[in-house]
Amino acid sequence: MNTSTSRFWHIEFVLLAAIWGSSFLFTHVAAVELGVLPTAAARVAIGFLFLMPILLAKGQAHYLRKHWKPVLFVGIFNSGIPFALYAFAVMHISTGLSSILNATVPLFGAVVAWIWLGDKPGWLRTVGLAIGFSGIVLLAGGQVGFKSNHSGISPIWAVLACLGATTCYALAASFTKKHVPPVPALVTATGSQLGALLALLLPALWFAPDHMPVAHTWLALLAVGVLCTGVAYVLYFRLIDHAGPSKALTVTFLIPVFAVAYGVIFLGEHVTGWMLMCGLIVLVGTALSSGLVKFRQP
Repeated sequence: MNTSTSRFWHIEFVLLAAIWGSSFLFTHVAAVELGVLPTAAARVAIGFLFLMPILLAKGQAHYLRKHWKPVLFVGIFNSGIPFALYAFAVMHISTGLSSILNATVPLFGAVVAWIWLGDKPGWLRTVGLAIGFSGIVLLAGGQVGFKSNHSGISPIWAVLACLGATTCYALAASFTKKHVPPVPALVTATGSQLGALLALLLPALWFAPDHMPVAHTWLALLAVGVLCTGVAYVLYFRLIDHAGPSKALTVTFLIPVFAVAYGVIFLGEHVTGWMLMCGLIVLVGTALSSGLVKFRQP
């Protein structure tokens, strides 16, 4: 990799983290008025409409036609269910806390790969799993960073929704590795948005609001659909090409920094020392369990 490419990679890395970090903010804004399922359905619909022309322009649509069944199915777990769960979560806990819990995706990915694919972790990754899950227990048990709400729903359900979403991402990753044929990443991304849309469409229509959303809700939907889904996927694939999948995966650790900042600035959320400490424990455990941190042998 030459110097200019390396510099370009770092810019895209930070930009992608900033964009994905904003998804929690935009999802919160949209879900408050539209509700959980309509917000998730609108996000995947806009993402699909953005990505499909790119897929056609690149001449990769034939891959989707050939392998549409597993690609569309994985979208239910890679986009549909997680987007709905996060739309629920950000209405009951802070967007910053939601983003920290989202950073456990590699942690749950390691567990699912161990159980499903037999990818048994070594001692260092096992220690990482223990550390990461300890951080989750401390974070949830302390009930830090929660926003007061009057819905009567305990914030713990929002925490469990976030963890359910990360488990779905982990299941989708292992399913893709085991059942989805090797196709360009853009094909999987576009097809998964379509699959998620088909799964969410009828429930979203059933729970659709009975009024026309206000302007800022539409802007939030466009932002989370075009920017945080469509543009973010394109940037992610470019990052994989420029830096490799291992380095691209580490963007997960930078996302909470932006998400917490957005929540504080735009939503007036509060960040406690306990929340930051538990978040650091979770990130350390996730880094170890996913193999991103390794000790060199002497």
